[in-house]
Amino acid sequence: MASIWPMIVALLVIGVVVKRFVGEPLNARDLFGPPVVLLAIGVSNATWGVWTVVGCVVGLLFGALRGLTLRLFVKQGHLWQRYTLWTVLVWIISAAVNFGISLVSGMPEHARPIALTIGVSLLGEALMLGLRALDTGRPFAPERSFGQAAHTAPDVPAKLVDAARTVVRRWARD
Repeated sequence: MASIWPMIVALLVIGVVVKRFVGEPLNARDLFGPPVVLLAIGVSNATWGVWTVVGCVVGLLFGALRGLTLRLFVKQGHLWQRYTLWTVLVWIISAAVNFGISLVSGMPEHARPIALTIGVSLLGEALMLGLRALDTGRPFAPERSFGQAAHTAPDVPAKLVDAARTVVRRWARD
């Protein structure tokens, strides 16, 4: 079962990045859902030590920085979010720095807390973006029912996210 985690993490991250690059309504579940799932996976699989904590702090800081690069706008009477090229640049730099931390730490590849650091990074992004959104005074988007795709998001990313949710639900049930 441990070999399925990298695939789940990859699907979640790809789904989040593609949906946010296209632009999607900003609501609390979509903002905080992916970090919570990745944190749950990461915490349960992490080998804790100084370098894990360092990776989490770096991830949180880069996530907060990334949260400053997203474009917030009002559409259909509520807030929407969209990744920018700056956001992608911060993702790339963050990945390179975390890879460097992994190399410096000497941690074996199977012990690197990738899901945890990505989850912490997405949490930093969500916190910063949430604060920015609250500062606008505009309403968040209404919540959708579970599994309902945003009406402007392409079908493929929504299907990837739904598939990842199904796998996580099955894992939690078993």
